[in-house]
Amino acid sequence: HVQLVESGGGSVQAGGSLRLSCAASGYTYSTYMGWFRQAPGKEREGVAGMSTGGGGTYYADSVKGRFTISHDAAKNTVYLQMNSLKTEDTAMYYCTNLVVSGQGTQVTVS
Repeated sequence: HVQLVESGGGSVQAGGSLRLSCAASGYTYSTYMGWFRQAPGKEREGVAGMSTGGGGTYYADSVKGRFTISHDAAKNTVYLQMNSLKTEDTAMYYCTNLVVSGQGTQVTVS
């Protein structure tokens, strides 16, 4: 049973930082991991993605230079470091391997 569990969300002031974690279980390897977010009344937005085999990364223009995605293969965990947070970053954040997504973690920036 494949499962992705996000953590690390919370409330932070504008300009602050948070690090989201996504722990994967039920499988040992996925070639792609990514994060997307959805705010109330807004469309889902792909935020960041990466090839876990050492390939490229993707960032939405809205987060380039502020967010960094990384992967710890030993822990089967993906991270999203979010710096210089803005109020418009407020959303529920989900991780995904394109097959399964987690339940999400709320990020609120005020």
